[in-house]
Amino acid sequence: MSQDRNYVSIARSYAEGVVADSLRQRYCIETSQSCKRFLKDLERSLENDCKFYFDEWYASDVCDFIEKLPHVEGRWGSETIVLEPWQIFILVNIFGFRKKSDNARRFNTCYIEVGRKNAKSTLSAGICLYCLTCEDEPGPQIKTAATTGNQARIVFNVAKAMVEKTPELQEAFGIRSLAHSILCGDNWGSIQPINSKAATQDGLNPHMYVLDELHAHQDRNLFDVLKSARGARNNPLSLYITTAGYNVLGVCFEQRIFLKKVLSGLFEADHYFGIIFTLDKGDDCLDPTVWHKANPNFGVSVNAEEFEGYALEARNSPESLGEFKTKRCNVWTSAKSSRFNMEDWKVCSEPPDLELAKELQIPVYSALDLAAVSDINAFLLAWEYEGWIHLLLEAFVPEEVIEPRTKRGNVPYQVWVNQGWLTPTPGNVSDYTFIEKRINHYFSTLNIEELAFDRWNSTELTNRLMSENKPLVEFRQGTKSYSPAIKFFDRILKSHRFKHGGNPLLTWMVSNVVTRKDSNENEAPDRKNSQEKIDGAVAALMALGRMKLYLDEEDSSYLNETGPVAM
Repeated sequence: MSQDRNYVSIARSYAEGVVADSLRQRYCIETSQSCKRFLKDLERSLENDCKFYFDEWYASDVCDFIEKLPHVEGRWGSETIVLEPWQIFILVNIFGFRKKSDNARRFNTCYIEVGRKNAKSTLSAGICLYCLTCEDEPGPQIKTAATTGNQARIVFNVAKAMVEKTPELQEAFGIRSLAHSILCGDNWGSIQPINSKAATQDGLNPHMYVLDELHAHQDRNLFDVLKSARGARNNPLSLYITTAGYNVLGVCFEQRIFLKKVLSGLFEADHYFGIIFTLDKGDDCLDPTVWHKANPNFGVSVNAEEFEGYALEARNSPESLGEFKTKRCNVWTSAKSSRFNMEDWKVCSEPPDLELAKELQIPVYSALDLAAVSDINAFLLAWEYEGWIHLLLEAFVPEEVIEPRTKRGNVPYQVWVNQGWLTPTPGNVSDYTFIEKRINHYFSTLNIEELAFDRWNSTELTNRLMSENKPLVEFRQGTKSYSPAIKFFDRILKSHRFKHGGNPLLTWMVSNVVTRKDSNENEAPDRKNSQEKIDGAVAALMALGRMKLYLDEEDSSYLNETGPVAM
């Protein structure tokens, strides 16, 4: 360990400084959230029942190793790498937190998104060499991967040059640099580049891999192959490094959305570390004061004068502006944010009072959103009592869907099943008989006024319910029907008058909602552009849309922006 660099102290000071920037003048909200998580995790690691701990030696050893490696590109004031605080912060997170069960790294998956020229390749190459030589892993396979062979070789070539310029490293670990691989004689490990054609190859068993410029992956073949191939390793590491892109339906944006929800506290993922350097909503990408947010190496590897030149071109060219915004300021130009304010939603975590609804036979408005044959079906109950809107979601999923969705790592279906938020049904397709029994249970115990449904998604289930004279009401799937419900939802949310019990599945679905608008600015949920499942949120809107009609008849002003008014 370096005698004059206290890496853990540097990481902590960096995190504290980012969090202290409450006006977000130099750091975006996602960077701040990652730093808050780190400081919170340091405290969590001291608790007896925490499954991980923090080790300063592991956190520091990787930093010390990388700072002994040489610069291989550009002109620098030192022969060897000097890590910046943000880079130390990332390394300390990835390697410092260890699992109590086997001392392996807590984080096995890492997502880093940052603007161009911020030394992503240099940092990644250093991590590859450390994992090759210093983790006591037998025969560690290290892969530098990308969509094309040339892109896959970028990180590989940096690591290769580092080895060739460092005889001490070659001698210490018996390393040989070949044209297409780096071999480690001490442990029979290797570093090799690999591209998308590897999706058809067998024999992969990576200890660690870098998936470079994840935004460029048009499908998830290589992503899935590498992730599944690491299963035989006890201490694997998947490192995704990227700038922003344009494909919001791809695997990169999927990972980004997942990370943002972890950082915002929507759900926990103790295996997943990530940090995003980007602009905040409302920032002007041509304002020099915000450039540092997306470029933590601004003035170091990011040349300030050159950057200003790119900005000048962007001011005078719409084509250059789009490229500047996406690649230099790291902003996804096709991305749509969640329609609803999730900070307001999280405040509304009091549980719905189902027993009160039964006892008083309060009018209940329900809705059924049926998914495709092999995913989540949502049945939602909503009722109003003394100005509070109670929401209760019953969600069902075929049991054979749970494992593959959980293994993808971006949605914790199994956790929700274990916690009772998601009910498995037998087989690999929706079991409508099972769902019908649950619906009939609620009809037998509650005063259900209506059951809203989508006729275009009608099945034998809705047909049977109608034949039993259940009060089914079609909810038309257009902007004119949904827009009043969305506005009603907004009013309740802003006044914090929901009671949803902190249901993480419903929370996830609400956070996924984006909307489309017609020429009159009426809104409806946009399933096509919503990044993940929104079935429960759609059911809530349908139920609230029907409820609103009856509440409006009684008293159209019973709920204002700040809460209920006297009735």
